[in-house]
Amino acid sequence: MPSLGADMDAGKITKWLVKPGDSVRRGDIVAIIETEKSTMEVEIFESGVVEELVVPEGQQVPVGAVLARIAGEAAAAPVVSPAPAPPPAPAPASAPAPASAPPRVTRRPDRVPAGTVVSPVVRHLAERMGVDVHRVAGTGVGGSVTRADVERAAERHLAAPAAVGGGPVPTGAPSPAPVSDAVRSGAARSSPSATGVRSSPLARRVAAERGLVLASIGGSGPGGAVTVRDVAPLAPATAAAAAPAPAGAEATTGAAERQEAMRRAIGSLMARSKREIPHYYLSTTIDMSRAAAWLEAANEKRSMADRLVNSVLLVKAAALAVASVPEMNGFMVDGRFEPSADVHVGVAISLRAGGVIAPAVHHADRLSVDELMAAVRDLVTRTRKGVVRSSEMSDPTITVTNLGELGVDSVFGVIYPPQVALVGFGRVAERPWAADGMVGVRPCVTATLSADHRASDGHRGGRFLAAIDRLLQRPEEL
Repeated sequence: MPSLGADMDAGKITKWLVKPGDSVRRGDIVAIIETEKSTMEVEIFESGVVEELVVPEGQQVPVGAVLARIAGEAAAAPVVSPAPAPPPAPAPASAPAPASAPPRVTRRPDRVPAGTVVSPVVRHLAERMGVDVHRVAGTGVGGSVTRADVERAAERHLAAPAAVGGGPVPTGAPSPAPVSDAVRSGAARSSPSATGVRSSPLARRVAAERGLVLASIGGSGPGGAVTVRDVAPLAPATAAAAAPAPAGAEATTGAAERQEAMRRAIGSLMARSKREIPHYYLSTTIDMSRAAAWLEAANEKRSMADRLVNSVLLVKAAALAVASVPEMNGFMVDGRFEPSADVHVGVAISLRAGGVIAPAVHHADRLSVDELMAAVRDLVTRTRKGVVRSSEMSDPTITVTNLGELGVDSVFGVIYPPQVALVGFGRVAERPWAADGMVGVRPCVTATLSADHRASDGHRGGRFLAAIDRLLQRPEEL
């Protein structure tokens, strides 16, 4: 289950578009999932053959849960290894290595000495849970270690004492994953919680964040341990009566319920953003006369269907401006800013039923204005039809919002974590403007910046807005 934003804890498979035995290629849409905010298409990032659909349609599972198993194109028949599982045997020299496309990683991965690819988020989770990532077999794209790998490693360690005591070990079950000395020696991590309930570290953290009482949650883990899979589907404020929910209780039952769920998700994330992120705000007024003149001349050569609008120039200028001020483009991870090498601009889109989501236009800085216009138009159309792709929701590096069409003069937005900046644009309107000692009337727009003080300061933010202004004075170069 992909993470489609900081406000997503779980998702529900509403439809599988593939079945066991089907061949898939990187970029294929393989499933439709439903979250509190939208329905989205799940892409696949490796080519191969579908071996197994692990999660049935209609089931809600937490982020990081395995949805399906894919065999590489050149993989042989699967081999079931007895417990403990030995290291996988190397492929014969004559057999071609399975093609593996590089993962779409916007947060620069760290490479540990063992060669395992670990993102900063996963590394931080492993450190907090005491898991040694050097000794965890990654199941992600290209052998990368995922959050699910780390969580399974910690939960398998919880099961280790039961196995040592003579408890049954399922045939074919993997051996307990190696964990660090911190887990072996830390009672808080490897023993029952303060309430006496056996649970995984992640389950305890999620339960605490949601105000749930572990003793009232039925555990499905080894020895009855409560795992994150038991906690994730439960709603907050159900501590007194957190009994297993009846089948189908998690499903949304109408537009009103879905809208309410979306508002809760957005509200919760925005509250967290305002609580945890030290925002600062800047604004500037930009003369749009050159951009307007260029736009008018350019549209004369285009058909009605291909004409450009002001907003595409604003998005492109914001995407290019991060080249001079990279502190605006990336993620805050464990209190430290991680710049992104790619510029994936999240475009805030209002939904017809209410609510706003901000899927990404990938590599917006590399697209021509015509390509960007087509990409934004396609994104808006698909988003409002409920067919956003998982990759478009999981990796925006900076967000742009434009409320000009509603007559808004300026907008000071709330940063979408773990991003560190949001750019807002109001309407393009005629205003008095002084230039070269003369006062006249020119089309102008107010550009605003909401930025994270941990990643940048007002000086850098000012340079960023100045870069946007400078780029809009040379629209032919966008």
